[in-house]
Amino acid sequence: QVRLVESGGGLVQAGGSLRLSCAAPGRTISTYGMGWFRQAPGKERELVAGISWSGASTTFADSVKGRFTIPRDNAKNTVALQMNSLKADDTAVYYCAADRQGRVFVSRSAENYEYWGQGTQVTVSS
Repeated sequence: QVRLVESGGGLVQAGGSLRLSCAAPGRTISTYGMGWFRQAPGKERELVAGISWSGASTTFADSVKGRFTIPRDNAKNTVALQMNSLKADDTAVYYCAADRQGRVFVSRSAENYEYWGQGTQVTVSS
């Protein structure tokens, strides 16, 4: 079992930035694909951004392309979600997730992510 811990959520004004971080204390995630999902009230959970284990492949939801990045540091065993130009529609609980299959490409399906963090709230005020 891998425990994922998110940090960095909070309240920000529209147009601002936030950086979420995900770590796996005591475990290595360098061989896992990693994803950030979000779920807003009344909506389904969706993949916001994902990165392959090597970092060679990334994918983003259309709604965040050009605004979000997903840097990972395998040496530090962390993955982040850098969110810029935030909008009210970005308000949601954000989850870090790990895909242990080590796929070359990023999976968009939540079913392929075996490990999940507890989630962190991001609220963007308009």
